[in-house]
Amino acid sequence: MGYYVINQLKMPLDHKDQDIMKELQKKYGFSMDITYRIAKKSVDARKKQKIQIVYNLNVFTEPIKSKKTDKLVYKEAPPVYETPTLNTKDTIRPVVIGAGPAGLFAALILAEAGARPVLVERGKKASDRLKDVEDFFETGDLNTRSNIQFGEGGAGTFSDGKINTGVKDRYNRMVKIVDTFIDAGAPDEIAYTSKPHIGTDYLVEVVQNIRRKIIALGGEVRFETLVTDFLIKDDKIDGVLLENGESLATNQVILAVGHSARDTFEKLVERRVPMEPKAFAIGLRIEHPQEMIARAQYGDVWQHEHLPVADYKLTYRTQKGRGVYTFCMCPGGFVVNSSSEEGRIVCNGMSNFARDELNANSAVLVNVHPEDFSSSGVLSGVEFQRRWEEAAFIAGGSDYSMPVQTFKSFFEGTSTFELGEVKPNIKGRYSMADLNGALPEFVSEAIKEGITEFGKRIEGFDRGDALLTGVETRSSSPVRLERDEALMSPIVGLYPCGEGAGYAGGIMSAAIDGIKVAESVIVKMNQR
Repeated sequence: MGYYVINQLKMPLDHKDQDIMKELQKKYGFSMDITYRIAKKSVDARKKQKIQIVYNLNVFTEPIKSKKTDKLVYKEAPPVYETPTLNTKDTIRPVVIGAGPAGLFAALILAEAGARPVLVERGKKASDRLKDVEDFFETGDLNTRSNIQFGEGGAGTFSDGKINTGVKDRYNRMVKIVDTFIDAGAPDEIAYTSKPHIGTDYLVEVVQNIRRKIIALGGEVRFETLVTDFLIKDDKIDGVLLENGESLATNQVILAVGHSARDTFEKLVERRVPMEPKAFAIGLRIEHPQEMIARAQYGDVWQHEHLPVADYKLTYRTQKGRGVYTFCMCPGGFVVNSSSEEGRIVCNGMSNFARDELNANSAVLVNVHPEDFSSSGVLSGVEFQRRWEEAAFIAGGSDYSMPVQTFKSFFEGTSTFELGEVKPNIKGRYSMADLNGALPEFVSEAIKEGITEFGKRIEGFDRGDALLTGVETRSSSPVRLERDEALMSPIVGLYPCGEGAGYAGGIMSAAIDGIKVAESVIVKMNQR
């Protein structure tokens, strides 16, 4: 049985499930015994006095000859992703470096095709990684191999788990990703909400289930396994060297190391793998009461059962032309200490699935470009990040306490560090400090101007007791590795992949890139 595609079915806020059936019957003539599936659910809150819930639906029924359905799209079958077929008995196993979204999905597709990949990850499996992260939050004892940046699931495991993306997808890769997440234990609603998120509490188990599937399909996963060198002969990959002295012979390496694998970037430069510095953004995290954001977005009905937890996305260009924007907004979440190197502080945001904490937080970031960096080398962006992460470490007291300051104190440049009504909702230790010294002056000034402008769009955004935490420097990779139309580096057999390579910006886009690269590897293996 096929289905009709119904888009933009608008329902009042107080509707019940049976009201959707009645509206389908009234508007299109469907019988009351049909079944439907929600393809997308969103909110139209442009008029707070008349908030509507907007549905895209798939209505399952046989084709109906009617004027009411003539203009509707009818599909015979739901979209599916077709895993490429491996047509070779090549016994050389591809190696995937990094178990973030890109690496996990690259390894999964290779395993489903029968390529028996070897997935190596410097960090620990998610359950052990969780213990290290919680210990760091409590004691400040940093494990540079097992933290919010490194380990099973990558940096996305300890985040809001957003899987929405602006990437266009003609090949149903997103269908594959969402189905995989749900099969691995993610909530069903990620298949239809307009801004789907999984939440850290679910992601820890989800990524482990994906790993178990890779192994069940013939893949191998090695944790606490650091790749220290790339074996290259005549501009072709010949294998990788591990920290324990073992080498893995292979002619296909997917490099999905994430944006924080700075030692790997250094080795790639040493091995003359073509790459270049790229623009990214740095800034601070800002916290407000979640109720304030919800009332600003929805008005007095902000607690209605049909309304998702309120979020926002804001952009602004300063008078000097700098882009300022909010990023990775975490409703009802935490600010988290995401440090991964000794003597450096990095912050990020995280939410559990319920998003039921008191504060909303988001990064407020400013675009920076290679010409802003103090040097001109390939890793000049890394040097720039490290400089300000070190400044934040010192500002926080040099004990992995994140520096925190009210917006009023930051804006005025004063040394008055008292908290107001907004209390920090932070995972990890923190101390009150002056954040002006933890950022380039042009970034601080742009943030002040941006937050002031955002206060005109969301009432209270620029309130004096809004809390700022620093610094956020890992919004995207500071480098981009060169690759061709086949997604391969000029080093034959090396496939730069995902966010760390400069080709993605979030869980979904990284996972899509992982699938695309795996498909390219399978094509190459078949050619052999």
